[in-house]
Amino acid sequence: MKATPQTTEARSDRDAAIRQFASQYLMGANQDLYEEMLLTICRLARDGASRGDVKLLHRAVAELRYGFKIFAPYREAPKISIFGSSRTPHGHPDYVAAAEFARQIGERGWMVITGAGDGIMKAGHGGAGREASFGVAIRLPFEQKTNDIIAEDAKLVNFRYFFTRKLMFLKEASAVALFPGGFGTQDEGFEALTLIQTGKATLMPIVMCEQPGGTYWPQWRAYVVSELLRCGMISESDMNLFRITDSVEAAVEHVCQFYRIYHSGRYVGPDFVMRLKHRLSETTLQRLNDEYSRLILSGGVIQQCDALSGENGQYPGLPRLKFRFDKKSIGLLRRMIDLINREPIPPTEPLREPPPEPALITDVDTAVGT
Repeated sequence: MKATPQTTEARSDRDAAIRQFASQYLMGANQDLYEEMLLTICRLARDGASRGDVKLLHRAVAELRYGFKIFAPYREAPKISIFGSSRTPHGHPDYVAAAEFARQIGERGWMVITGAGDGIMKAGHGGAGREASFGVAIRLPFEQKTNDIIAEDAKLVNFRYFFTRKLMFLKEASAVALFPGGFGTQDEGFEALTLIQTGKATLMPIVMCEQPGGTYWPQWRAYVVSELLRCGMISESDMNLFRITDSVEAAVEHVCQFYRIYHSGRYVGPDFVMRLKHRLSETTLQRLNDEYSRLILSGGVIQQCDALSGENGQYPGLPRLKFRFDKKSIGLLRRMIDLINREPIPPTEPLREPPPEPALITDVDTAVGT
């Protein structure tokens, strides 16, 4: 049925009624956003959207709402999304490596998120244990079934759509680990790299791991170098966005090292503000300016500072670096974080270790931050 055109006066009355409803029943810090969501729904009806489109939107929002609810009690715990083939059999060297990786990262205080199926996903849950595991499952007509470790657990979320499930994998994670897998693993890996490369997700460590002596990721890297890098489809600095290893211990260390000094980042006006767990020495600060200011800044220098008023009181006790990032040199920014994380920790200054923030998907104007 075609929607009836509305006059400007009628739309104004409708918008006013929605805002009045929101002010009475949707109070709180997010009232303005709830108002805009209700207005969007009304505009969808005004546009005469098809029932199929409305059903898709309804189901997607419902899935995301439920996912947010499940993850909310664990917001303070750092989490890593583990990807890999559902067809990897129990006892396979890659299965063993994934289970051991999950066990070791769990001992460091991390929780794991997997797709809840068999193979590498089950290995991740088995290594971390049920209490430290989330399952983000997808309904498929074949192959996919929930593994018996996470089945019936309250931290299992079932999704109808890949796009809502994929958003949850990255939104809630502070790191990504990839083990050998098929199209799905490649899809998740390239999407994580793309979102970070383009600044649509916060910077996080991406580690690609497999059995000792394995060839899966070295062959993948050879393709990336010979076809993507050689042809100019990516830049040399983009190779800094991931790490390949066949050592579980090295993979765990790579993930944890990323948050040794670095904590998180966000934009405050034109400045990118990088939160740290302790202040840098003047020697390191000078080295950052000498090596990176001309490469990644649109102007000015890298400065140390305290929390800014535009950060809305987030992590007030952490020191900051502030600079005018050019919003495109993500790979070089990732390399700069490695340099920061090599900073010696002064013995007189205890290391402050609040958990890393979830990797919230952001607008392009707030790239690599939340």
